[in-house]
Amino acid sequence: MDMQGNRQLAITQQQAWEALNDPAVIQSCIPGCDKMEASGENQYAVALALKIGPIAARFTGKISLNDIVVPSSYTIAFDGQGGVAGFGKGTAQIKLLANPQGCELGYLVHASVGGKVAQLGQRLIDGAAKSMAEDFFKRFDEAMQKKYPQAYAARVAASETPAPSAASGLPAWIWIAGLIVLGIGFWVLRSFG
Repeated sequence: MDMQGNRQLAITQQQAWEALNDPAVIQSCIPGCDKMEASGENQYAVALALKIGPIAARFTGKISLNDIVVPSSYTIAFDGQGGVAGFGKGTAQIKLLANPQGCELGYLVHASVGGKVAQLGQRLIDGAAKSMAEDFFKRFDEAMQKKYPQAYAARVAASETPAPSAASGLPAWIWIAGLIVLGIGFWVLRSFG
C-alpha cells in the first residue's frame, strides 16, 4: 500500500518540527494509541488498539526515525504486530516546507500488511488508513490550535476560512507512526515530521 499527501499548517516549520518530535503530542493524535515511549535514540515503542472492518486487535510495535534533517525532514520506519490479526510494516517520508502561510507537511508512505488484516481486501484497508490519517491530522490541528492560537487566528483573519483543509491521498501517520502502527492503520503513525 502506497499513500501520499500534504497538509497546510498555520504554525511555523520549527513549531511543526517540535510537535512532530514530541511523543506526547503524537500519542494524543494517533487514534487508539495508548503507548509511545522512547526505547533508544530516535526509537519508540508503540501500542494501539485498532478496528479495521470486523477485525479488532491490539498492535504493538516499534518506530525509528532515520535520515533526520532538522527541521525539515526524516524517514519513519515502523513495524507492528497484532497477533493473529496480522502485522504492518513500512516507511513514511515526512517533509516540512516553510511558506508564507506557515508550513506544509508532506508525506509518502510505503506499507505492507499481512495476516487476517490483509485478507480484508485492499479497499477496506485503504479506507481505514485514510480515515486514520484524517483523524490524526484533525487531532494534530486541534492540538496546534490550542498550543499556538495566535498562528491560527492570524490564518483565519488572513483567509477568512477555518483551520487547515483535509489531507489528500493518505496516510498518514501516520503517520504518523504511525499511523497504523503506521501501516495497519497508518499508520500508527504520523506522523513525525
